[in-house]
Amino acid sequence: MHKEHHYELTLTWTGNKGTGTSHYTSYERSHLITINNKATINASSDAPFRGDGTKHNPEDLLLASLSSCHMLWYLHLCADAGVVVNTYSDNPIGTLSLNEQGSGKFTSVTLKPKVIVTDASMIDKAMELHHQANKMCFIANSVNFKVDHHAEINVVEK
Repeated sequence: MHKEHHYELTLTWTGNKGTGTSHYTSYERSHLITINNKATINASSDAPFRGDGTKHNPEDLLLASLSSCHMLWYLHLCADAGVVVNTYSDNPIGTLSLNEQGSGKFTSVTLKPKVIVTDASMIDKAMELHHQANKMCFIANSVNFKVDHHAEINVVEK
């Protein structure tokens, strides 16, 4: 049986300064991302693209989605495999390449998860499960560029 999940949100542009898009510099890129029963996200384009650098932008949110999805699958797989994770953090890096017309695309993302497990005997399995998490991640499976990961696994200090 094929199962589907559907997602909805409302995106509202809030950057009309009175003259709409009458000129490229006459409007702000600010907008709200609203999802029922969740905190509203104040967003904009990234600062190099005339946006507000204090707000979330689509590029940050794509990177966060990839990192979050990987972590959630990883924790699930570790729990199923008996690998006890104490802490998990990630500092992903993404590369956006622009072409001469100003358009572009992400060409790579590297996740850099740092994991602490409870026992040294779990390190090999913990490392291996990153590969499986990468294969399972909904978001990584949806993008047209490779998502690498360079994991670091340590043991809880006693």
